[in-house]
Amino acid sequence: MLVDLWGIEAAVLRDVVRIEALMHEAAAAAQARVLAAHFHRFGGEGGVTGVLLLAESHLSIHTWPEVGLAAVDAFMCGEARAEVAVEWLRAALGGEPRSHTAVRRGAQ
Repeated sequence: MLVDLWGIEAAVLRDVVRIEALMHEAAAAAQARVLAAHFHRFGGEGGVTGVLLLAESHLSIHTWPEVGLAAVDAFMCGEARAEVAVEWLRAALGGEPRSHTAVRRGAQ
């Protein structure tokens, strides 16, 4: 799933500690198992980029505080539920989706 969430407060989108915690909570809600995590906050008024490496694939986020945008990619397989992770993040961040794309991978 590829989702652009708009209308999020700039301070939230700059807070790397909060973003990482929310991503871990979203992964848990989706019943995904985190193997590793890496998050980076860009200096000044910049945003955050981060990824959770999952046993079921990955969950990533890129934020642009200057426009109130968080771009979330959720790729999961098995019992993990990408849509649950995305909805959890939407609710936690307070954004509204303007772009939502579900891509079926590995379908025959």
